[in-house]
Amino acid sequence: MDWHGHTILAPLTKGGNLPFRRLCVELGARVTMSEMAYSRQVVRGSRAELALLRRHPSEACFGVQLAACKPDEAVAAGRRAVDAGAAFVDINAGCPIHDVVRRGMGATLLQRPAALARLIEGLATGLSVPVTVKLRSGWNEEKINAPEVARLMEEAGAAAVTLHARTREQRYTKAADWGLIAQLAAERTIPVVGNGDILTYYDARERQRQSGCASVMLGRGALIKPWLFREIAEQRAIEPTAEERVAIYRRLAVLMKEHFRDDAKGRERAMRFLPWHLSFFWRYRPLPETEFGGAEHPLMQTRQRFDADIPMLEQVLRDPREQVHRLLADALWDAADDAAAVGAALEIAERNPVEGPEQQDEIETSFG
Repeated sequence: MDWHGHTILAPLTKGGNLPFRRLCVELGARVTMSEMAYSRQVVRGSRAELALLRRHPSEACFGVQLAACKPDEAVAAGRRAVDAGAAFVDINAGCPIHDVVRRGMGATLLQRPAALARLIEGLATGLSVPVTVKLRSGWNEEKINAPEVARLMEEAGAAAVTLHARTREQRYTKAADWGLIAQLAAERTIPVVGNGDILTYYDARERQRQSGCASVMLGRGALIKPWLFREIAEQRAIEPTAEERVAIYRRLAVLMKEHFRDDAKGRERAMRFLPWHLSFFWRYRPLPETEFGGAEHPLMQTRQRFDADIPMLEQVLRDPREQVHRLLADALWDAADDAAAVGAALEIAERNPVEGPEQQDEIETSFG
């Protein structure tokens, strides 16, 4: 597999569900990844975990990400992933979530680089597909060891390394350090994939040019604007109208109906995801390069703007309130076509107005 020149959909817990991946493929994604799956649960045959390995036929290059700390379990789970259609297997060595860390996986492996190397060596020799690793910069700012860990990964047989250039403690509070990505790209002979704060085609272009990374990976950027893949491929700004965005969001609802089934049980399952996706979609704003280009390591939230004087449809699509997301999700599910979805969204806006400057201030602070 050639790891150069790709825009890769990151492994997204909850967000990397099959319907959303299909939407990203329709909007230009060529390399997609599963949600993180626990190797032990995969080996034990957990239905919920095995469902994460499922690949849609439209996914031309699909990778499965595993959380693991024991080589034998990782290899067994990796083989099941390959049988399910995975073109490569990725090991998560950066997840900061407590439940993952306390089990000795995710970012904990950054503190045990030798054990991580043995894990990758076992996978590289035990699987018939490439093995990759997704890292964070380190455990905290005092223990940034990604360069050392990346070297060990290459020596262990990893085909590529992705760096989300923040520490475990930083989460998303600081901008990604693309200088560290550049260091890894210069030091390693295997491809390095850069990840962090890419929300526009010019972000991808400049970060890749400045760092020399082989490819870029989209996480929150794809959740906010899944058409970002097409924008990067065509190297131009794509700024869909409110009506066009409703159509995109309704398309996700249709894909969820196909996946979960169009009945009461399917709706219940889909509603675990669709309002959650709307909690990212509302953050979309046009970000022209003339205004936002050239900033060094900008956080996403610093490039968000709240505009009170906007059309009603735009207003409801930008509303961060959870109750509005639930109402919109129901409307998207029920709408017979895009026009009906737009009409339903306008009704929601009329019935749930932003009331007064205090609520406007609350909405504006939600960007953080």
